[in-house]
Amino acid sequence: MARLLLLNGPPGIGKSTLARRYAADRPGTLVCDVDVLRTLIGGWQDDFGGAGALIRPAALAMITAYLRGGQDVVLPQLLADPAELARFEAAATEAGADFLERVLMDDADATVARFHRRGSDGADPWHDQVRAIVAGQGGDAHLRDRHAVLTRLLGERTGAIAVPSREGDVEGTYSALIATLAR
Repeated sequence: MARLLLLNGPPGIGKSTLARRYAADRPGTLVCDVDVLRTLIGGWQDDFGGAGALIRPAALAMITAYLRGGQDVVLPQLLADPAELARFEAAATEAGADFLERVLMDDADATVARFHRRGSDGADPWHDQVRAIVAGQGGDAHLRDRHAVLTRLLGERTGAIAVPSREGDVEGTYSALIATLAR
């Protein structure tokens, strides 16, 4: 049975890195990275949030179609709104696929520090936009709030499983992720 693996977590925690690592080990798996997709929308640099709102329905359609074809999808995306989580879970259900929710977490202080170091290599062009959005929403306080919201969601969503994510330990985090999928 195909499955949609949501890699949830705060900004800069390693969701995209682990999604690419996961897909590399599973040929045919689609990495549906909404941040990458939004860069395909003209003007995304000027309205990052708006580009995300435009591309999310397309991402849902792509995920549903891919799952219906019997292939797995990994979605590295911060989803803190229960209604948004429900939309992606429903897409998996509609396609007859399993929905697996994993939340990559570090402690709040480490999460904030990781965010500030994120993207220093310039590989992902949207990091500057995300930094500006976070700054506009309260900076470190906003990051701590997202961490708290995700911690709360972990207690509310019975199928969500926390995966400890330690900076610089991609292989250890990946091994912990894979261990949760074997359950």
